[in-house]
Amino acid sequence: MTSMLEQRTTGTAKPPSWWERQGDLIMRRPFNEWTFTHMNWLMPAERVARGGGYRPLPADPRALDLTYRVDGREYTVADLHRRTFTTAFVVLHRGAVVHESYPGACAGPRSRMQLFSVSKSVTSMLFGIALAEGAIGDVGDRVTDYRPDFRGTAYHDTTLAELLDMTSGVGDLEVWDTPDSGIKRFERAVLGGGDVAAVVRAAPRTAPAGERFNYSTFDAQILGWVIEAATGKTLARYAAERLWSRIGADHDAYYWLTRARPRTALGAGSFNATARDLARLGLLMARDGVVADRQVVPRDWVRRSRGSDLPQLRVGALGPSGYPHYGYANQWWTLGDGAFTGVGVHGQYLFVDPAADVVIVKCSAWPTQDDEARDTETVTALRRIADHLAGRNAPARTTTM
Repeated sequence: MTSMLEQRTTGTAKPPSWWERQGDLIMRRPFNEWTFTHMNWLMPAERVARGGGYRPLPADPRALDLTYRVDGREYTVADLHRRTFTTAFVVLHRGAVVHESYPGACAGPRSRMQLFSVSKSVTSMLFGIALAEGAIGDVGDRVTDYRPDFRGTAYHDTTLAELLDMTSGVGDLEVWDTPDSGIKRFERAVLGGGDVAAVVRAAPRTAPAGERFNYSTFDAQILGWVIEAATGKTLARYAAERLWSRIGADHDAYYWLTRARPRTALGAGSFNATARDLARLGLLMARDGVVADRQVVPRDWVRRSRGSDLPQLRVGALGPSGYPHYGYANQWWTLGDGAFTGVGVHGQYLFVDPAADVVIVKCSAWPTQDDEARDTETVTALRRIADHLAGRNAPARTTTM
């Protein structure tokens, strides 16, 4: 048998197995058109029950006869779908569905979409609920108050507020094209049966806490674990009881779970729901956390998610792990005018513009995890749609990529 040393020096190293490459295969086009709507066929999963309080969304269909401008050219909504691999698209205005389409090969109204890091924004909503209920004491509490297994790690003195704003100062730049990056080690542990918590605990400190933004799946994952530790419930059960059963959802949602036992949901990235039901979450955030006269998410928590006064979190100030048109607050990407959005890799969006009373869900199957040009084009188009529906005479948003 050829030794590993011989393989490395002679160039005869055995190529990675399917098991080792499954993360890349799941996310590759055109396979991701199917995998992003069937994650519960590929991974263990836990249901997020909708309960019995279904409330239909009213319909007010309208043609989106508008264009948006990118690089000096005008594009239509149909162009947006084609150019950015849209799979599901739902637009609400004043609480009614004004546009709904499913350009994806495997998507439809009943398809539960893999939302990736939009899950982080859902986790923030759950965190706000747990805080209001007293299960979590204060955002100034430390990670180790809830997860003692993080004592002695770079997260030892990290506060929950620092996790929420991704200013923990722990972890490297989150890049997907470097095989040994922190996020790729995390992915391999999640999909391959490794110790996910050990990967997070091993993350190094790279900056003083609170000083700079560094987008971090690890920070968000710990928030999910804190919710579970504080409430004594799995993330899926807590989400079902405190959120999903209260928004009038049409379908159950689910979190897929790590392969290794004890299995755990990814509060940072494994929530799956229909596009319409995700729009209901956006409507909740547009309406200050209220559904049918019931306060589901605390009003001040919703407002906290619309923008931050911290200079390092303002639009254009995020540094290398944030695009120039974004700021950040409370596990949401902010846009500087009261609008904000959840964003997931491969083009998942939950866009909320409270002033326009517009919510837009866009699910996609990009060929790569991140794409600044497609992201910039998408945000330009979504803001243009909101302006159009609100009748705002805003100047055309011109974007150069």
